[in-house]
Amino acid sequence: MLKATLLKRRNGFTLRVQLEAPTPGVVALFGRSGCGKTTLVNLISGLLEPDEGRVELNGTVLMDTRAGISVPVEKRRIGYVFQDARLFPHLSVLGNLRYGEKRALSSARVIVFDEVIALLGIQSLLERRPHQLSGGERQRVALGRALLSQPALLLLDEPLAALDAARREEVLPYLEALRDRLSIPMVYVSHQFDEVLRLATHVVLMEAGSVAAQGSLTEVSLRPELRAIVGSEAVGAVLDGHVTRADPKSALADLRVGHGVLRVSLRDARVGASLRVQLLARDIILATEPPHALSVRNALRGTVTTIEKDDDAVLVAVDIGDATLLSRVTPEAVEALGLQTGVHVWALVKAVSTRGHAFTIGAER
Repeated sequence: MLKATLLKRRNGFTLRVQLEAPTPGVVALFGRSGCGKTTLVNLISGLLEPDEGRVELNGTVLMDTRAGISVPVEKRRIGYVFQDARLFPHLSVLGNLRYGEKRALSSARVIVFDEVIALLGIQSLLERRPHQLSGGERQRVALGRALLSQPALLLLDEPLAALDAARREEVLPYLEALRDRLSIPMVYVSHQFDEVLRLATHVVLMEAGSVAAQGSLTEVSLRPELRAIVGSEAVGAVLDGHVTRADPKSALADLRVGHGVLRVSLRDARVGASLRVQLLARDIILATEPPHALSVRNALRGTVTTIEKDDDAVLVAVDIGDATLLSRVTPEAVEALGLQTGVHVWALVKAVSTRGHAFTIGAER
């Protein structure tokens, strides 16, 4: 468990947070620029001293101002990956990686050099200097250097922010591999929700220096605090399920969610694999009768649990059995369909409207 209760005032800004997140896994700090995400990770790392606070990782107290405890930065066993990689320009890739090894405590050597090289796909880069690398390659090397320091916690402060879309897509699979194959707790700072969707096991929403909401991504995806940050067009439920059928030819897979089955657009799906999908509220159509003669193949039966105003529209929450999805409809549709709490509906979802990501937390190394 990662626990942090922190207060920091600086330059007219006050950060006051309290969080508890399960470990291992990826804790995503998500929010607008300037909300305090980087300040928080700097406090956890020890690069910044709090006015008051306590940080505890898996039962070890790293800092407690009341008890007078403050473990030095170099002894906290925290790896830090910044936006700009910060590799040593005078060293080769191999030299940068070996530097990370030298920082490790001999008693903590669990992650081996060859494993990191293979995991990050950087074998062919070892003799190059940083100026000979692409942005995505530099970030992969920075990840490797941090991992070889044998961290008990890995902090990643918007590591993809300086990359273009193509380079981001290059690095994200490696971050997913780190999450699934290594049992290292990670704190991942981002203001890109797609990164959070792909990586997070626990989400901390930050707003103006405080925690607005926190919990699993499935829980947080339904919170109004998230809607305020991502905007109405990006509002949608995140569902976790298991693949029950895969069709490589059509690149479609059947996913068991709640009490129903959802067909999603996904290549290389494996039967039995865990999968996470986001269903945008704007893409969900509601019907009060069983649908027929439609091109839409996904029809999930559920019950309306809440109806609330959302700008000029209405957001309807539908319980589909151990899972909830959201549909954004017009006030006129609510009236015409007689929608109210307790009404049974069918949620219609196009397979091409889903975004799926393989997700296997706690896999065997």
